[in-house]
Amino acid sequence: MLAERRHQLILRALRSGGPAAVTDLSEQLGVSPATIRRDLVKLEEDGLLTRVHGGARAEEGDQPFAEVAEVRVAEKDVIAAHAASMIKDGQSVLLDIGTTAYRLARQLHGRRLTVITSNLVVYEELADDEGIELVLLGGMVRREYRSLVGFLTEDNLRQLHADWLFLGTSGVRPGGQVMDTTVVEVPVKRAMIKASDKIVLLADAAKFPGTGMAKVCGPEDLDVVVTNAPVNTATRASLEEAGVAVVVAGKVQA
Repeated sequence: MLAERRHQLILRALRSGGPAAVTDLSEQLGVSPATIRRDLVKLEEDGLLTRVHGGARAEEGDQPFAEVAEVRVAEKDVIAAHAASMIKDGQSVLLDIGTTAYRLARQLHGRRLTVITSNLVVYEELADDEGIELVLLGGMVRREYRSLVGFLTEDNLRQLHADWLFLGTSGVRPGGQVMDTTVVEVPVKRAMIKASDKIVLLADAAKFPGTGMAKVCGPEDLDVVVTNAPVNTATRASLEEAGVAVVVAGKVQA
């Protein structure tokens, strides 16, 4: 296996599964621990991970859309199916960037809806569905992350209104704060929240607490959180105190 391919697989494993030991990475990739150690040194020099005792952890930051799209697909589909069931025909829906929103878009084929998005993959998914009125927001293209951002996107959102916003996240803190790793996306997400009646956060289990240095909103800005696994006690308490309904795999937590 070429070193470049090993480096991609190592970073993918760390980003999706968290910190990992040299021995575990060695077994996953089928190479010697010595090879993994050399790879970790190189990746740390490139600023892509931090070595810890016996292994490494990924540096927090953006992941290209194509890479994230391959992670936790089944979990995202469970979340997407429930989110789709919340929408009634004739309603308007704002879909955020990210792979879970894309999985939700795949559930909307054949529906009579208006879909508004800054997510280029959502646009591509629904472009040929004539039953859906599709609104693509303007803005600067972030090619690797398949999204549109900037003042043009935000200005478009000030002219629009949606019944639902399905919002993505990099992480949810124990206090219920919704976080993102990408500062440039945060103003767009905030504009989406202002443009929508009901705010639904789509967050698989890995997003509790997940990552993110930039705050998008607090729990008071959410109406529903849809996830695929029970939320930890502290986060659940913060969400419920703010009046947020927490939905797990199709059922509301009691």
